[in-house]
Amino acid sequence: MGDQYGMVKVAAVQAASVFLDREASTAKACRMIREAGNNGARVIGFPEGFIPAHPVWYHHHAATGTVANRLAVELFKNSVEVPGPETALLCAAARDANAYVVVGICEKISGTIGTMFNTQLYIAPDGTLIRKHQKIMPTVGERLVHMGGFGDTFGTFQTEFGPMSGLICGENSNPLAVFALTAEGTRIHVMSWPNHFPTSGDPMRNRVSVDSQSFAQMSKAFVISACGTVDEDMIGKLELSPEQEAIVRDRRFSGGSVIVAPNLRIIAGPMGAEEGILYADCDLEIGIKMNLRHDFSGHYNRPDIFQLHVNRAAPHIYNIHNAPERPALPDAHSEGLDAIAGPSALLESPAAAGSADVPAARADGDRRAGKRTRSKRPV
Repeated sequence: MGDQYGMVKVAAVQAASVFLDREASTAKACRMIREAGNNGARVIGFPEGFIPAHPVWYHHHAATGTVANRLAVELFKNSVEVPGPETALLCAAARDANAYVVVGICEKISGTIGTMFNTQLYIAPDGTLIRKHQKIMPTVGERLVHMGGFGDTFGTFQTEFGPMSGLICGENSNPLAVFALTAEGTRIHVMSWPNHFPTSGDPMRNRVSVDSQSFAQMSKAFVISACGTVDEDMIGKLELSPEQEAIVRDRRFSGGSVIVAPNLRIIAGPMGAEEGILYADCDLEIGIKMNLRHDFSGHYNRPDIFQLHVNRAAPHIYNIHNAPERPALPDAHSEGLDAIAGPSALLESPAAAGSADVPAARADGDRRAGKRTRSKRPV
């Protein structure tokens, strides 16, 4: 009888964030996760930065201008800590849906102010937060608010369907990133995209289609491309000129979610600019057929000529050596100082913690600082 690979129903969520509203965007994501799960999806992908929004205002406003700075502050105030209350809600929705979920968020590190990451969360059907991926290189305006991630959050994650992966927007056309995930054997890949691109290039939907088919050709994986779209609330808050508003409202420049098979066939979509959920049934044996022809990390390559090395460590920016012990202080005062002096995730690498995965939130420090109680799910 041999091994069985079977069929997997997947979904691409195409929707607009509740612009710069963390709690409302999380609630919307949870509703759509449960809807997709009720319709039988076992893998569900979301757009880039869905919670609370993607910083598309840099397409339209000067980086040092009043509007851009005000929106950037709101982005930080509404960004997500991992783990935290929002991740707990998303994990509960994934458990209810019995699905693997990939959600785009804007992330901030617990206990810090001013630094954010463009992040995908990977959640298991049992509600476990598997880990996260921080976009390696922010693109254009993102560089003004997002820090690049490191190799500690890059790579595939194991599922009942085999290795899965995700990348964010422009990463999906990075040849080395694509090859690394190919070498790790990804079978289902989620691409997260914003709601529109700058007008200096082709409409986003054109790039999405090309990159989805290109990734499928290289990796022989199924590709779920989840694109954002726009709504009236976002358009109003962006404070656009009439010319800029006309571009944002142009349906050619938003949406375009698509699902592609390893044989390059588009098996669902592309969508227009509307909100909705795109579904497809994926026959995993197609990946076997196509890899037997071109396995770019196996028989159809030459390791004696081509090799790729990936650094999975995160660097330290701040180290303390031989710190003297602080004298005991009254409880209330001590708690306040501990909360201020405690290390942040930016100052500690996963390697230092003895783990190749993402470091957990500093739960003890959070409790001392009087912050909201956070889920202790493994990350």
